[in-house]
Amino acid sequence: MSGKVWLVGAGPGDAGLMTLRGKQVLDKAEVVVYDALVGQGVLNMIPESARLIFAGKRAGHHYLKQEETNRVLLTEAQKGFRVVRLKGGDPFLFGRGGEELELLADNGIPFEIVPGVTSALAVPAYNGIPVTHRDYCAGVHVITGHRRADKTYDIDFDALVKAGGTLIFLMGIAALPDICGGLISAGMDPLTPAAVLEKGTTAAQRRISAELMNLEEETKKADVRTPAIIVVGKVCKLAERFSWYEKRPLAGVRVLLTRPKELSSGLALILEEKGAEVIQLPAIATVPIEDGLSEALKHIKTGCDWLVFTSPSGVRIFFDKLYSEGDVRDLAGIKTAALGAGTQKALRQRGIKADFLPSSYDGETLGKELAKLCAPGSRILIPRAAIGSRALIDGLESGDGLLITDIPTYDTVYESSRVINERELIESGEADLAVFTSASTVKGFAAAVKDIDYTKVRAVCIGRQTEAAARLLGMKTWVSEKATLESLAECVELAARAIL
Repeated sequence: MSGKVWLVGAGPGDAGLMTLRGKQVLDKAEVVVYDALVGQGVLNMIPESARLIFAGKRAGHHYLKQEETNRVLLTEAQKGFRVVRLKGGDPFLFGRGGEELELLADNGIPFEIVPGVTSALAVPAYNGIPVTHRDYCAGVHVITGHRRADKTYDIDFDALVKAGGTLIFLMGIAALPDICGGLISAGMDPLTPAAVLEKGTTAAQRRISAELMNLEEETKKADVRTPAIIVVGKVCKLAERFSWYEKRPLAGVRVLLTRPKELSSGLALILEEKGAEVIQLPAIATVPIEDGLSEALKHIKTGCDWLVFTSPSGVRIFFDKLYSEGDVRDLAGIKTAALGAGTQKALRQRGIKADFLPSSYDGETLGKELAKLCAPGSRILIPRAAIGSRALIDGLESGDGLLITDIPTYDTVYESSRVINERELIESGEADLAVFTSASTVKGFAAAVKDIDYTKVRAVCIGRQTEAAARLLGMKTWVSEKATLESLAECVELAARAIL
């Protein structure tokens, strides 16, 4: 039985521009064939179960020739797999999507097309340039600026100038002298407003504006790198007036956000709303310890007074086990304590209101404050990570005869990304800040990126224990005033202002 191929447009870079349909298809992919121009945020959406095949193309360097890519799609589909061909921008706008379908159609392989947001429209929009405007132009033309090696540039510049409207050249930086010269030779006013837009919709985006006659020189001065597009037309004059992307507080800031891979990140949404480009890295994963979970449930049944949770992952794993053998009624009469707001929220999602939250979200404070609250001889159960800090136990032992049962219910294992080179991001300086939400994520990051100069890492940390782990590696640190996502986001802003 043959499989099926989906050609999915991933958009121009910003993960928020990936379409809902594209995300739905990607979530079910068994094989993903992806391009160099797919944004890192979109690459992070690829399911762990999918097999990856890189078919990158950039500036004449090809990992797979186009014919080889076409053959890979056919072969994988013939094996019965759900194959997603993930392409930057839109697959049918200079994306060779039509070429990739020909072999599939000839061999009777079913396929679907998922259009993507094209850089031809999105990148000007992110730079405050409307590609059409009634007061300036009535049309827009999208032209490929790419030419094959040893081939002459065959664009009809006379026709373009005569047609009028905004001109958008994709993949045209190498041919910029030909484009500017060709337009002027065809009669376009040399003073026509123009712009080169580099790495649009990402934290590294730049706009170089100039008259057409000066655009090549200004682009050379700015040392523009691909990917970049060229826009020519009167609408370029509106860029300063309509600019918006760079006015957000974290515009131009690329943030590495480390987290347990099982958890979605509300922090990422907050940072993205402030303008940051967020790259989420798995850092750690949690693996249930079945014997420990069974032992914890026995203690619930034989009786305990307090149930203490130290992380959202601990809550998730404990309740998954609880619901496999009973339900929330088994916790009747037992009070709950949560280490922080995230853990409190995880409990609330399972119908449990935390009875106690410490004044400071760290193990030492939780232990000492809970010890004062507990009646003498209270039975306290702590289902948590096998690498849990001793500080919580030390704090509880200050209480009056408390019976403390500390049970490892999950292991923390270190993870690294299959598609993002964390080392390169740090060593190249492309990552401005790294955000750590626990000491474990610091250790997971260090395990994934070994033997680098950690003094280059600028770390924003959620609490004192996290900061201590980062400083132990030599990282420059900022620590949030409170262990909340909102406070952590404010700390990211402070750190960004300090480094930029």
